[in-house]
Amino acid sequence: MKKVINGKRMYLFFDEIQIVDHWEEAVNSFFVDLDADIYITGSNSKMLSSEISSLLTGRYIQFRLYPLTFKEMIEFRLKLGKPDTYDEQLWAFIRRGGFPMVHISDYDESTSYRIINDIYDSIVLRDVVQRFSIRNVELLSRIVKFVIDNIGNTFSAKSISDYFKSQNRKVDINTIYNYIDALESSFVINKVNRYDVHGKEILKTQEKYYLADQGIQHAIFGYKDRNISGVLENIVYNELIMRGYTVYVGKIQDLEIDFVAERKNEKVYVQVAYKMGNESTIDREFKPLLMVKDHYPKYVVSMDIHFIDNIEGIQHMYLGDFIRSDLF
Repeated sequence: MKKVINGKRMYLFFDEIQIVDHWEEAVNSFFVDLDADIYITGSNSKMLSSEISSLLTGRYIQFRLYPLTFKEMIEFRLKLGKPDTYDEQLWAFIRRGGFPMVHISDYDESTSYRIINDIYDSIVLRDVVQRFSIRNVELLSRIVKFVIDNIGNTFSAKSISDYFKSQNRKVDINTIYNYIDALESSFVINKVNRYDVHGKEILKTQEKYYLADQGIQHAIFGYKDRNISGVLENIVYNELIMRGYTVYVGKIQDLEIDFVAERKNEKVYVQVAYKMGNESTIDREFKPLLMVKDHYPKYVVSMDIHFIDNIEGIQHMYLGDFIRSDLF
């Protein structure tokens, strides 16, 4: 209080405030006693949910912080003296993700994954297990690994239950729902509902899940080329939500559009593929978008840097250019 100057606004910053018992009482008293803007950060489960509203009186704004975007990662690495080529930058982002810690030094990939694994363990074991008083940690771990291994695939709690049945293990569907909800609340995973483009309604089954950072999948299972399509989808999904879009998986007749993204009066449709290797792949990726007859922007995004064809107004973009662009 010796630093307080009467008549002048104070700015107070508290980092990882949850380690202090009854911190909310002190913060609430500052609201009353001082003319102050107060900024608090934390990674504890209480700081990761709407429960904070019951701790603080008065008005507050809550910001969700994300890992680095691709553009931010490039700036981050350049400041650290890492002048990678564009292709190297993109693959570093694909394989290591956007947690700042893995880009602050010249870590090899194995060390990067150990760092991400530690972050993942602290979130799941500390925040999820403690907050929800989960007793069967082994079951939680197996469920989250199933979700992580199926990033980009549509599935349901019944799919997970059937998987456990195939392993001669019976797991109640409600338990699976509860554990997935717990993982969502800690921001480890994000659920994406399906949306009927023609019927303009949200569908209640067969949603998809994406990770807060694609590096988590590699840290758990190792980098696998066969998972690249889901990884690229994960990157595009995170870019869209970081830009303030509400994102759905589009259904149009019996076909799927990877992302239908809405923001105020804006909308964008995005298909994601690894390579546009042949005519059948090109047809598969462009066809669902060609069936949408509105005038909102539509993109097919892939790793083909030299594929420049646009088909009936649907624009193809190289992944690196798309997630750095200001077009959407």
